[in-house]
Amino acid sequence: MPALSPYRQGKARDLYNIFNVFNAISWQFLTGNIITLFALRLGATSSYIGLLSAILYLSFFLLPFGKFLARHFSMVRIFSICWGSRSLGMILLLFAPVAFATGRPETALLLTLIGVTIFHAIRGIGMIANNPILSHLSEGPDRGSYMTQIQIVQSAVAMFGGFIIAILLGGDPPLFLYVIIMAVGIACGITSGFIVNKVPSPERDEEGKGRGIIEIFKEAMVEPSLRRFIIILIIVAMVSGVSRTFIVVYSREVFQQGDGMVSLFAVFGGLGFLIGGLLIKFLIDRIGAKPLFSVCVILGFFTMVPVLFFPALTDDYLTTVILYLAFMFFMLNFSWLGAEGVMQTYFLGLVPPAKMMDMGIPYFLSFGMAGAAGSLLSGVLLDAATAIFGSPVISFRILFGILLATTAGALLLMRKLTSLGALHFKGALEVMFSYKELKAISLLDKLDRSKDSGQEEEILEALYNAPSQLAISGLLARLKSPRLSVRMESLRTIDAQKTLTGDVERALMDDIIHNPYTTAHRSARILGNHKVFSAVALFRELATSNDYMLAGEAILALAKLGDNAFRPQIEQIIMETQNPRLKIMGVQAFGIYGLPESIPLLLDILRGENPPPYLKDEVTLSVASILGIQNKFYSLLNRIMTDQAMATTLALDESESAYEYYMSIHGRKRNKKENDLAVLDQLAKTLQNAVSGYARHTNGEAFSRWILEMPEHWIEALTQKVFSEAVLDASFANQYRLQLLIVCWATQKFRLWTDKLK
Repeated sequence: MPALSPYRQGKARDLYNIFNVFNAISWQFLTGNIITLFALRLGATSSYIGLLSAILYLSFFLLPFGKFLARHFSMVRIFSICWGSRSLGMILLLFAPVAFATGRPETALLLTLIGVTIFHAIRGIGMIANNPILSHLSEGPDRGSYMTQIQIVQSAVAMFGGFIIAILLGGDPPLFLYVIIMAVGIACGITSGFIVNKVPSPERDEEGKGRGIIEIFKEAMVEPSLRRFIIILIIVAMVSGVSRTFIVVYSREVFQQGDGMVSLFAVFGGLGFLIGGLLIKFLIDRIGAKPLFSVCVILGFFTMVPVLFFPALTDDYLTTVILYLAFMFFMLNFSWLGAEGVMQTYFLGLVPPAKMMDMGIPYFLSFGMAGAAGSLLSGVLLDAATAIFGSPVISFRILFGILLATTAGALLLMRKLTSLGALHFKGALEVMFSYKELKAISLLDKLDRSKDSGQEEEILEALYNAPSQLAISGLLARLKSPRLSVRMESLRTIDAQKTLTGDVERALMDDIIHNPYTTAHRSARILGNHKVFSAVALFRELATSNDYMLAGEAILALAKLGDNAFRPQIEQIIMETQNPRLKIMGVQAFGIYGLPESIPLLLDILRGENPPPYLKDEVTLSVASILGIQNKFYSLLNRIMTDQAMATTLALDESESAYEYYMSIHGRKRNKKENDLAVLDQLAKTLQNAVSGYARHTNGEAFSRWILEMPEHWIEALTQKVFSEAVLDASFANQYRLQLLIVCWATQKFRLWTDKLK
């Protein structure tokens, strides 16, 4: 059960969503591309840009101070104060244009550096509460979806904010426009702090209250799955931060794009983040975080490859440059921000809630170390390479070559990440590129949002027509529905699956035991259809259940599972019961067993006093299954259902057709002295008369002799004996179904040997 009730969790999520909007506006107007562009306008170098980017990551080293505060204040209180007050540090940036305008660019850059440092330092303290709050709010089966929803809100606001910035900074904007934009960001940041203060706070982590940072790191490094994840986190954080930060510098220095165009490219970046978030939200709860993490990193890898080959084109290729940079911004944000989001979702699933605050420290410190080192070293590398080679194009190719090699190492390590119940990578790709699976995911989302049983039944019907293993968890949940029709539809949809998981098998066996007279028989049918051998003992016990539907399905399941040892008990049950439905299901079971020794028993049922018509049909069909002629006989039986007089005509047609078939193959042969061929020829000459006497006048003497004249190696001895006697049995005189069946069997054998003796 989640720590919050569904109602309170819903209210808390609504509040957090409002906070998220204001927070995203503040972040978009105070960090990232706009700060990079602002600093470049003030004359910043690549090294300075790298330093500004590194501050964001270095701020995570203040997490231990946040942990100290957590001993005395609630998580939400810490988060609220830090998020509201961090924006105040950015007020210094509002005075930087004044210093620049008065001829003091160094002072302007210093104010920018101090303001950004204060902003991220206070944020770093507050980040101690980020993961516990998110874990608290996202608890439940839709964790991945909700986490991605948060990112979608952020990306949508970022895209909108980026579009506003692109409009305002188009052409050659004055520096005071930056001041207006950042002032709005400061106001939204303060507002977000007040809003988040109303969100319910998670409980404090009393277990790890007194532990130091070194002890926490040791615990994280001892656990193999967490240690491997942190190493990958460091690589992904570094590549993500460097590639997305320096693509702005790349646009300015290599292609001489203005602030407005770079801001417009950032809108494409926001669009990439938004679309990536929507796709991840759609998939993550169904296929798991691990494969999506891998897909995002692979996309990020291939997105960076063009930087190694794309030339520094002139103004004559402006359209090509714009399309290229728009693609780069879109895909870098789509892939790397998507990877960061999925990475956080994976972390929340990997770490128990009780350790979320403590394990958040190595998470964010590793993130910070990677981002800071990557940004600082990348800025220095770019400046040094440009000084050596005299070309920013070569500098960026060197940088992105290093990023590609590093990403390749991460991909190798990711193969050993703990799956956390996710699909394997190949299976995830099959889902992502399968219309049927994507349709199933869409239907499952609708099923989760359904509000009445009628709507649930409609969606379950659609899932039956598009079976998917991804639907299993949703179907099992509907097995507990208070509405019988919903449970029955869920079972029908489960039966359509190609395979059953262990959880499904256990759920079905539990349903059989606890829900007789309702859904138990459907569960038994599914287990039989899917040949679940572990249920044999249960089926044997249920074969004598008072629930005749369940007993019948148990008998059928035993036949499908080939339990020959229990067949004598089934024979006894069928002969003793007076329930026509149970008799029919038992008769069907003998057809599934397919053993000739069951034919005498089935004929005894026909000898019973006034057996129901449909029972006669089932008996003859089961005998036909045992004889291997069900498909042939079924079509004949269908034709006589409305006119039983057709039985005689069809029997004569069968004998005539078989004789003509024989003549078409052996009729012209003169030498028929071979043993089998001579017998076949003799049988051909007497076939039609024998069948005619039996079918027209119920005189089976000639037909009985005809059956007995077939050599032993042509036919199963028991069947020959039983049918030769049956055609003479007066109790079967009016059994036109059986008469047609025996004729069909005899002519089929005759045709078979006609072919064999060609």
